[in-house]
Amino acid sequence: MGLLKIDNGMAVNVEDIPIIPFEEFKDKILKFTETGYVVQHFAIPSYNINKNNSNENKYKIYSVLRNDTELYVLSTMVGTSFESLSQYNIKFQMFEREIAEQYGIVPKNHPWLKSVRYHKNYKGAPDVFGNNYTAPIPGNYPFYEVGGEEIHQVAVGPVHAGIIEPGHFRFNCIGETILSLEIQHGYQHRGIEKQILNCKKEVLPLIIESIAGDTVIGNSICFSEAIEWLSNCNYEANEPLYNYRRLLLEIERIANHIGTMGGLAGDVGYIPTASYYGRIRGDFLNMFVLICGNRFGRSSVRPFGAPFKLSDDHIKELIKRFEQLKKEVIDVGNLMLDNPEVLGRFDYTGIVDTKTAKLIGLVGPAGRASGIKYDVRKSFSKAKNIYNRGIGLVARKDGAVSSRAKTYFYETLDSIEFCIELLKVADFQINDSADKLEKIEKTVLKPNSFIITMEEAWRGELSHCIITDENGNIIRYKIKDPSFHNWTALELVVRNEGIYDFPLCNKSFNLSYCGFDL
Repeated sequence: MGLLKIDNGMAVNVEDIPIIPFEEFKDKILKFTETGYVVQHFAIPSYNINKNNSNENKYKIYSVLRNDTELYVLSTMVGTSFESLSQYNIKFQMFEREIAEQYGIVPKNHPWLKSVRYHKNYKGAPDVFGNNYTAPIPGNYPFYEVGGEEIHQVAVGPVHAGIIEPGHFRFNCIGETILSLEIQHGYQHRGIEKQILNCKKEVLPLIIESIAGDTVIGNSICFSEAIEWLSNCNYEANEPLYNYRRLLLEIERIANHIGTMGGLAGDVGYIPTASYYGRIRGDFLNMFVLICGNRFGRSSVRPFGAPFKLSDDHIKELIKRFEQLKKEVIDVGNLMLDNPEVLGRFDYTGIVDTKTAKLIGLVGPAGRASGIKYDVRKSFSKAKNIYNRGIGLVARKDGAVSSRAKTYFYETLDSIEFCIELLKVADFQINDSADKLEKIEKTVLKPNSFIITMEEAWRGELSHCIITDENGNIIRYKIKDPSFHNWTALELVVRNEGIYDFPLCNKSFNLSYCGFDL
């Protein structure tokens, strides 16, 4: 008892979620995560739930947990502090730091209590939800320092040489060898979760698309299918709509995986693959242009239907492009992955062994490259029957840069084959009228509801969680990008590596700055 079994993309009544005393909560959650994983772990002020609540327990903490086949949720109430779970299981360390950052709740005995995101003059400032408190974490970020006369620090960012999001990397080195890396984000904190609570409903899809420009489809599907279920519109049987959305999701995956492989080639100076894959990535992005008129899939996914239809001519053209590009992807990938000089840089570099990957809860291609056989598409997807047509599970073991590169490569080929087969045999005749697509501004959501939607975005397990009040208003919208799990892995893999290999390790994870810095 104490754990409520739930399903991806299906709402439950908030009152059905067990609220158990913290000690029992701690025992159950730690027992489960000995082998299981954390999907979401976040707080919500109790006055958002019960306006008359004068209890000393001011905050409610929800925890969504999973193994490879089952999903559970439980909750507890806490005051202004609670005993840290991170001191017993490191999977919680980032989640608890975020709770402290957002609400000023102190996780006592947390082994690494620092802000998750940089906020100038953060101490005493309002949190991202507009509640005033004295924050336990100072704004002047206390970077870890290694002592010794021969130790020197290297600071990279937040402004970078390339056109990328801002992030700060602080290295402690002895000579060219990295002893430790600490990563700090938050230099353009946008307050996405707060905006969602305060904007008009018709603006919501635009905000969701802006979470991360390279994960427009993943985030939009999570949002759309949550809103549909909360609106009593069960689209589970609408296979043409699911076909359409998963086709777009796989195109997004393919384009980004190819971009990552091209970036890896560039980081070791292997220009042929870098150049070819740069062009090929553009060819896949142009598939979005064919479908919806822009290269990143914006406006292509909305609740209650499909804004753009796939005609027979579109389908024929897409099949032709996929089949032509497949050969190029294979030829260029083999050109890189068969090259001894490239593999000399990739092999044995930036290793995350399976034990460490499981310990920190690594997800996505990076997790599978370290031996974790988990993919949302195979375990929890609402479109599992669609994915069963052809998506395999690509998993490797050694966890080095070479393993991650090969995982991206073989997952790309798998997704291309899946898309070709889907386009040839699936039904894309979506019978949704324009008025349904405009319905969101008039939508009334289920009251007192809790829903979580999960997708295997191209970086891994992406999840959105929505909680509504007694009037159906959204009182908490929690977003977790896969990078929330995986930035920690990058800090670990560069230890004892040459600092010249940091760009290579970094690109092999290719994590999101803006998806993390909500």
